[in-house]
Amino acid sequence: MTATAPRFGTLGTPLVRLLLVTAALLGTLLAGASPASAHAALTGSNPKDGAVLATAPRDVTLTFSEQVAMGNDSIRVLDPQSKRVDTAQLRDLSSGAVVQYGVSLQSGSLAKGTYTVAWQAVSADSHPVAGAFTFSIGAPSQTAVTLPKQQAGGGLVGTLYGIARYAAYGGFVVLAGGAAFILACWRKGAGERPLQRLIVRGWVTLVAATLAMLLLRNPYTGSGELPDALDLGGLKAVLETKTGAALVSRLLLLGAAALFLAVLFGAYARRGTETDQTEQPGRTDKTDKSGSDLAFGLGIGGTVVAAGIAGSWALSEHASTGLQPGIAMPVDVLHMLAVAAWLGGLVAVLVALYRTRSLDRDAVLRFSRLAFLSVIVLTLTGLYQSWRQVGSWSALTGTSYGQLLLIKVGLVAVLVGVAAISRRWTTRLAESGTTEEEEREEDKEHKEDEEKDENKAGTETRTEDEPETKREPEPETVDPERAAQLSRQQVALATARRKRLRDADPARTGLRRSVLAEAGVAVVLLAVTTVLTSTEPGRTAESAAQANGSQAPAETAPGKPVDFTLDFDTGGENGKGTVRMNATPGRSGANALRIQVNGPDGSPLDVPEVKVSFTLKAQAIGPLPARLDRAAPGRWGADNIQIPLPGEWQILLTVRTSDIDQTSVEKNVKIG
Repeated sequence: MTATAPRFGTLGTPLVRLLLVTAALLGTLLAGASPASAHAALTGSNPKDGAVLATAPRDVTLTFSEQVAMGNDSIRVLDPQSKRVDTAQLRDLSSGAVVQYGVSLQSGSLAKGTYTVAWQAVSADSHPVAGAFTFSIGAPSQTAVTLPKQQAGGGLVGTLYGIARYAAYGGFVVLAGGAAFILACWRKGAGERPLQRLIVRGWVTLVAATLAMLLLRNPYTGSGELPDALDLGGLKAVLETKTGAALVSRLLLLGAAALFLAVLFGAYARRGTETDQTEQPGRTDKTDKSGSDLAFGLGIGGTVVAAGIAGSWALSEHASTGLQPGIAMPVDVLHMLAVAAWLGGLVAVLVALYRTRSLDRDAVLRFSRLAFLSVIVLTLTGLYQSWRQVGSWSALTGTSYGQLLLIKVGLVAVLVGVAAISRRWTTRLAESGTTEEEEREEDKEHKEDEEKDENKAGTETRTEDEPETKREPEPETVDPERAAQLSRQQVALATARRKRLRDADPARTGLRRSVLAEAGVAVVLLAVTTVLTSTEPGRTAESAAQANGSQAPAETAPGKPVDFTLDFDTGGENGKGTVRMNATPGRSGANALRIQVNGPDGSPLDVPEVKVSFTLKAQAIGPLPARLDRAAPGRWGADNIQIPLPGEWQILLTVRTSDIDQTSVEKNVKIG
């Protein structure tokens, strides 16, 4: 039993239909991914969206769920006539776990009306995020501001960037998985031209996709205009970012991968041929030992290069930010290597089954074991990644990330089920298959049969009454119609022979079909994975939704005035007394603060400075300082202190009675 390689036409309609279906699914998924959801969420702002303020604020601040990259033009405040009224000087107000940026407004009184805050940033895991909100001074008004309809990372640039991301994943899977299949499962495959072409195409695809992402990165995170991909200044700025460094590192590692492939398809393939030729009694095993050493070296080197390429994703995407990045990044590398070994090896098996003359059944068995180990690694690393990115059952079902993750899990389950069918066909193939020596003998017989058919076709063109020895040296004239007919006959005979040989073994036929089905599911699975990496993690999305949902407008939020008195003692002369604070209306949104500092006798105590800050520990917000103005001796106040969320706030009051004497007192209060 041997399996000759059918022409592409033999794959015919089933494969074409499968590719069309998977392409349609891929198009749907990519369309849903544009614009890409960002991974940093805006959790608060001051002023809040829709707030109506009595007086103009001094600055505008934004609070994010994770680290972001911003520039001086990242926050723009526009008046009702669409004129910019901020100073275009970004200030980093981050403190501890709170990520906060702000801009000051231009000096002078701002006119009454509605103001628009437009902002744009790049999250720590490389995805763009943008948005806008409004607030009003005095009363809402008409505004001439027109915001772009296209979101960050959307439009044509976003679609092209998403396609490049998918191609990069696919190229890596084919490159790393195909090479692993040759080294770990089928050494003879290094000399098979179809497998060589497959792996080289994976390398070329990954290089092209990486270059495309590098060029598209500037418009993807900025203007969204495709011509900006050729902007050298923008490319320079991209190279200075974490994502740019990761893409350049990937290109350098792909250079090393090219050397690896040259050795794999050169010296290693020749050693495999020499080993086959020296498998005779009485011959030494020097070639075998040399080939084993080379295989070991290629295995170590290839693993290092593949891990480095996988690390370029871990460095710039989900694993590099959020919870436990030190653990998440190595886990992400293991996850990608397992995906490549399983799915990339699956594609290599499919090509070997359809395009090579014979595939050693022992190689299929070895790949079956490799795929099983890969599934175990995928399961363990996938569980950790799911817990890290989702965090709760509600986020699993109530966020886009969780829903996509459920789809991915379902596809993996289908893939494992089809793989189980493939394992059964593999077992049958091992039980009923022929040996390699028998396959080589049958290959030799088939070649001899083909040569006989060709000789027979040639003799049919000669005349019966003219012996071959009396032929003239000039080339005889053959009827073109007759020659075309003979050519068609030869093709038909060869096709029929290949089909007969292919269908003679039901185990091999069943294995082909099941592996083809696995590859089809794998294409869709890889598309879902690509979309998943462009979607805001469920843990972040749920936290942002809770934070934004709890920020009701001040006019409707419930609450009651906050009023309390605390004793203080700075330790210096006239350092004792009481401080009383009143916050009205005592709810989320704008509040008016009134602070009285009295001495031990209850009379106003004139102190040089009073400071106050607010901290919401449950949401890791703060401390948020409040600017106080001295109204009279011992009297301090502010009319527009923004409390972003309701909850149990810790209020810290600091009183300074001299140049060196000061103390702080605190109070936990409920703010509605």
